[in-house]
Amino acid sequence: MSKRLDYNQIAPAGAKALGGVYGYIMQSTLPPVLVDLVYLRVSQINNCAFCLDMHTRDLLKKGEKMEKIALVQAWAEAGNLFDERERAALAWAETVTRVADTGVPDEAYEGVREVFSERELVDLTIAISLMNTYNRMAISFRNTPQAALKD
Repeated sequence: MSKRLDYNQIAPAGAKALGGVYGYIMQSTLPPVLVDLVYLRVSQINNCAFCLDMHTRDLLKKGEKMEKIALVQAWAEAGNLFDERERAALAWAETVTRVADTGVPDEAYEGVREVFSERELVDLTIAISLMNTYNRMAISFRNTPQAALKD
């Protein structure tokens, strides 16, 4: 697989705008590990190799255990490995990412708002939306995962 184009070079203002949203999320009250878990789950759903590689590395750098990272895709069956807020965020990430199929049902909304404030819920949804955008950019233009560059 070869990179189609470098969108950061071609549209730097657009890339900077996305980076601004990323910066906003990093300054939010959402825990960074929770955000990275959500980014990883969204990237799994979208099958974005570049983002899967990056967010796995980010979680490892933040001290998350490989056992937990490996089970993000099966978080609902992972017992108490994921706390209540992580489970709610991952469930929300799945339904928002699959919006065309799920319609984001009321029960999903009620479940996530039980554990997140309104502001946190908006910020979480912005983070999910941002990662969906980054996934679509990386997949469309064939960004190469760091792991694949080592060969």
